[in-house]
Amino acid sequence: MDSRCANRVVTGAGVGGALGASIGALYGTYEAFRHRVPGIYKIRYIGQTTLSSAAVFGLFLGAGSLLHCGRSQGY
Repeated sequence: MDSRCANRVVTGAGVGGALGASIGALYGTYEAFRHRVPGIYKIRYIGQTTLSSAAVFGLFLGAGSLLHCGRSQGY
């Protein structure tokens, strides 16, 4: 894997992580208030949702970038 492809994968994972974190924060906040999570547990719930969404989106966008990079180079 050349450096151009590695940069694409890292960029894809970073963009996916940022997108996933923002969506996870919004969804976590909505769910925390919907299910009436008490007090400090609300912050923990939102944080867990944010991190898990960021990890999943980052993983999939990084993997997609890797596959796309390999396909465009003819491997």
